[in-house]
Amino acid sequence: MAPSQSILDEACKILCVKSLRPAGSSGGGCINDGQSYYLDDSNKKIFLKTNRKSGARRMFEGEMASLRALEKTQSVRVPAPIAVIDDGGSKGAAMIMEHIDIHPLGSYESVLGEQMAKLHLHNGALLRHEEMRKGHVTGKRRRFRQASASTSSDDEEEEGATGGEEVRGVTQFGFDVTTCCGYLPLENEWARSWELFYASHRLKPQIDQLDAEYGDRELRELWSHMDRAIPLLFKGIEVTPALLHGDLWGGNVGSTGQVPVIFDPASFYGHSEFDFGIATIFSGELGNKFYSAYNSLVPQAKGWKERLKLYQLFHYLNHWNHFGGSYRGSSIRLMKEITGVRQTGR
Repeated sequence: MAPSQSILDEACKILCVKSLRPAGSSGGGCINDGQSYYLDDSNKKIFLKTNRKSGARRMFEGEMASLRALEKTQSVRVPAPIAVIDDGGSKGAAMIMEHIDIHPLGSYESVLGEQMAKLHLHNGALLRHEEMRKGHVTGKRRRFRQASASTSSDDEEEEGATGGEEVRGVTQFGFDVTTCCGYLPLENEWARSWELFYASHRLKPQIDQLDAEYGDRELRELWSHMDRAIPLLFKGIEVTPALLHGDLWGGNVGSTGQVPVIFDPASFYGHSEFDFGIATIFSGELGNKFYSAYNSLVPQAKGWKERLKLYQLFHYLNHWNHFGGSYRGSSIRLMKEITGVRQTGR
């Protein structure tokens, strides 16, 4: 569906142009519509994503925050977001972003694997750097206290120097804003425990919505066993918060023809393995070369196969909520495998 004139007029104001001409490149999917536009009479393009449903602004603001967070890591190419605007003629909204000519991932599959590994390692590296810096500063302060009163001004300057704005690591799980996987909002309130965050902020909202819609007794019974099953999947491993794409599947990756590019994120700080939940359901171009390159930098941790089922479960539940009962069977099957419960609900 073409964007309203209200959106086009507002986009022109933000971009400081007189007109937007359709460039013939369209995109989008089952949730949003998308169209590329030339700016005035130039060859410069932007991409405009639109959605006329209520809650569209929240969805696009979450995507914009996700793209900006991914962009800051300098790990992998993403389209640069420009602005989110309201549709004056409806409850909908639009997002203006950089236009990129998207090509198949092709020969860049291994490169993307390495880049996703670097993305997932980025926050941990920041945290380690901060710990080293704290140790350095603590040591300097100890020496300072032990030194004579004639401490040089140079030492004082070195200790207090920050070198400009510092990028800080994130120690909890969550995100600063609401994001959406599809059009359903995700609860991103910060939590110190990954197991708690995943159960209460990812799985439970999906279960609650399905229960309200379908009243499925078997689903409710299986859910009652998950609180005991989930902690067992994390025995012996430590989860460091990693910035995630959040919806990484074959349809959300490609290349510029020179480097890989990922788009349509629903980012948050979580377990790096989560990104492969949907990637292994709808793999597309993410094959063995991708995973081999990724695992060369991030080796598979003990128990990853069982945790993969846990992360696939979220996406099956989310698809059940979005698209109906055709995803029920896969959801129930995974819950039985995770919990070890074989009987059906009575």
